[in-house]
Amino acid sequence: MTQAPPAIRLEGLGLSHAGSPVFEGLDFTFPAGTFSVLLGPSGVGKTSLLRSVALLDRPTAGHVAADDGVSLAGRVAWMGQQDLLLPWARVIDNVTMGARLRGAPVERDRAEALLRRMGLGDRLAALPSELSGGMRQRVALARTLYEDRPVVLMDEPFSALDSVTRARMQDLAADMLRGRTVVLITHDPLEACRLGQVILLLAGSPARLSSVPAPDGATPRPADDPGVLRGQGHLMRRLLDGVAA
Repeated sequence: MTQAPPAIRLEGLGLSHAGSPVFEGLDFTFPAGTFSVLLGPSGVGKTSLLRSVALLDRPTAGHVAADDGVSLAGRVAWMGQQDLLLPWARVIDNVTMGARLRGAPVERDRAEALLRRMGLGDRLAALPSELSGGMRQRVALARTLYEDRPVVLMDEPFSALDSVTRARMQDLAADMLRGRTVVLITHDPLEACRLGQVILLLAGSPARLSSVPAPDGATPRPADDPGVLRGQGHLMRRLLDGVAA
């Protein structure tokens, strides 16, 4: 990472679909160099919010801006819910595809090292059709990390993984993304408490943001840490209660 990570400001952000507001009046700053986690009920607008931050969707009100006054364009790595691997490209080529499309030098050694850390060192030449769903998601994560951007936005990046692989990829992401401005969507309160330095809930109609205190300690926090278990229970109660304050 050659650029300092910016904070990301939401100022009066609103989005409507078919005339109905999804969220409105969102004012929040994702802190620079911090791992923020976003939870909320299905369909509340989490993905729409993240796509607005990624400049993939145009909000109907307000705006998204970096605090350094520089455009976010070109400074964001995005990982959506679907892996979007190119079916005709080998694993190693899928990971480096962004550089190839930009005409930038391909750092094959770095891509291979990422894939080895993800347990895919023996699948470099495999096609996506030869991989399990969890393997495909790990390739997509490697592609995101390979981009080496100061801002990283991820929409349920570990959802297709078994519990052991999921924990290992959480550890890897926490390590490799340390110091970047990260926003991750998850439905898993435990994942939020393991990874989140800032934890946010999006709820309501139209949806609003609220903050929840993160457990103490450096991330990734142990899954059996008492603070993590308390935080997980608190988040689950908030979600079951409709995320009331």
